[in-house]
Amino acid sequence: MPSTLTEATDPWCLRPGESAALLRGHPWRRFAVLGDSVAEGLCEPVDGYPDVQWADRIAAELRAVAPELAYLNLGLRGLRAHEVRATQLAPALDFRPDLALVVCGGNDAFSPGYDADAVDAELTAMIEALRAAGADVITVGMFDVSHSPAVPHRHRAGLAERMRRLSAHTGALAQRLGTLHVRLTDHPLTADPSIYSSDGRHGSARSDAIAAAETVRRLGAHLGNA
Repeated sequence: MPSTLTEATDPWCLRPGESAALLRGHPWRRFAVLGDSVAEGLCEPVDGYPDVQWADRIAAELRAVAPELAYLNLGLRGLRAHEVRATQLAPALDFRPDLALVVCGGNDAFSPGYDADAVDAELTAMIEALRAAGADVITVGMFDVSHSPAVPHRHRAGLAERMRRLSAHTGALAQRLGTLHVRLTDHPLTADPSIYSSDGRHGSARSDAIAAAETVRRLGAHLGNA
């Protein structure tokens, strides 16, 4: 990535006025986020990109159109999918969201013992409960972090297979359950080292800016504004 690149000049980030046009007239007033560290936000700072994590960025863009938007982020690092459901679903439902972001399973997929069907069951339970309560639900196929330079070479092939299986399964659930799905796994920059943090597990501020742009564009398409 050229050293002169910033969010303002990054072709993969939101352009001035783009979010306002995409989210024009959106109906959402209560936005809840459930998940692991990706939801909590552990992005590593990058020069030229504000140190604002993904979910907070989405909330800010929604709030720019609807200043009264209420926002609850329950995300917590280190949780597996079953722990997210056990600890976050009830408080999320108590919040009465009309829009919810659910992102988890990555910690499960980091383990060679990843059980795709078990993660699917946890995601399904959360999505169905939120949808039944009247919320639109955003799901995500995450960037393939096996491309991070910090991932040891010997672990890359197995991690890539599991991360892509998680993404494919989440995409299939999204289609079946009617979520607003954001697939980042095959984004043109998924193998670009600039979008990953030095810990080999998370993204950089650039990845969060790109993920926010793709999410806002998905919401805009759902609203018919794209």
